[in-house]
Amino acid sequence: MTSEHHHTRPVTGTRNDLSTCALTHVELLWIEGKIEYWIRFGRVAKEQILDRHRRIVSFAPGSVFALVRWRSNDYGTVLSRIDILRAVHPSEPHQTLPCVRQGGKSLLRLTGWPKVQQVLQATDTIKALGIDPADVAQDYWRHVHNRIAAGQTPRAYTIERHTAWIKRRKAGQ
Repeated sequence: MTSEHHHTRPVTGTRNDLSTCALTHVELLWIEGKIEYWIRFGRVAKEQILDRHRRIVSFAPGSVFALVRWRSNDYGTVLSRIDILRAVHPSEPHQTLPCVRQGGKSLLRLTGWPKVQQVLQATDTIKALGIDPADVAQDYWRHVHNRIAAGQTPRAYTIERHTAWIKRRKAGQ
């Protein structure tokens, strides 16, 4: 199972232990060439390996992550989807998704491989700037969603925009 994150650590305990804390849990499945759910970016707070095809990764409230879901059958691809979510506190309103327990605040949700590829390219461009996509301004992901959904190219994320986002966050604290 390949993923883009590098901040994982094992979780001890049972699967039910995960459901009792404030983390957002994502069940990932990887059956080569059939079903592939993976994390494109995000800081994983905990990870539990269930078996050789399944694992649960967990995210702290407020963290942003990208979940890619792909599925095929004998006739080709039947699902290509990317969701960029912000993990929420248990009392916050949120959207639900299969495989995401409690759900999250949706920042981007696109379906279809060409659109998914555009988002993946946007994350690669952001990484090339030396910025972790999990730290990008959340309104930028909404912009990317809206532009791609409308069949247009999203504006590039810049160092200047990122600096403004960091200053806005600090001013709000």
